[in-house]
Amino acid sequence: MRSAAYPIGVFDSGVGGLSVLREIRRELPAENLIYVADSAHAPYGDKAREFIEARSFAITRFLLHCGAKAIVVACNTATGAAVTSLRSHFTLPIVAMEPAIKPAAAQTTTGVIGVLATRRTLAGQNFVKLFARYGSDVEILAQACPGLVEQVEAGDLAGEKTRDLLENYVIPLVARGADTLVLGCTHYPFLRPLIQEIAGPNVVVIDSSDAVARQLRHRLVAHGLLADTGECGVEQFWTSADPTKTAAIIAELWKPDIKVAKLLEPDSQSAG
Repeated sequence: MRSAAYPIGVFDSGVGGLSVLREIRRELPAENLIYVADSAHAPYGDKAREFIEARSFAITRFLLHCGAKAIVVACNTATGAAVTSLRSHFTLPIVAMEPAIKPAAAQTTTGVIGVLATRRTLAGQNFVKLFARYGSDVEILAQACPGLVEQVEAGDLAGEKTRDLLENYVIPLVARGADTLVLGCTHYPFLRPLIQEIAGPNVVVIDSSDAVARQLRHRLVAHGLLADTGECGVEQFWTSADPTKTAAIIAELWKPDIKVAKLLEPDSQSAG
């Protein structure tokens, strides 16, 4: 039996899921949070589906070992590759990502929206279904963005290389009439200021992190697992990469003076 006092487990291919963790902390200040950055294997966007699924199962098992009462897959690529299998295998609430195409389609005035994401996310069934559902009402321009995850993992949020990549990805979308850009990777919100600068003030930039946090609250309430201590929750951070290097990036993206522990590698060869 799970208790409301147990923590929430959150994982991503790297540090990008901190953008989701930020919204979870804002929405659920009393919850204890455990975050796993699988940075040794980032980015997931160029990995085989089987590998991503295996990593997702291994990390979920680790979070369950830590007592997690719910899991947040704070990665669009892992959502597409593994969330269906995770939900069929584990009984606890599992909340996952979905690119914010629905709200983008509702608010565009030009009828054109751009989606920035990894290649694997854009090729996944989740995106294909969203495209089929909303593509008849608006023009959806899908833009794969190789290299951006690596820039965020390196802590380069506004350097020359990052700007060059974003200009190559964003400017053509705006030139084709996109007035709304969907950030379809949890790493990309950390690039939002630069994306907004390049796109211009008339383009709206959105992501789904706040919607995920609200959905998580809904699921916790439905299962009687919402923390109600009245105290502020704490965060724990783990990484599959070098904890010192990951800590430096998390300190920049989250807050200083955090500690990051080394993730002891479970058997990730099998998703069963």
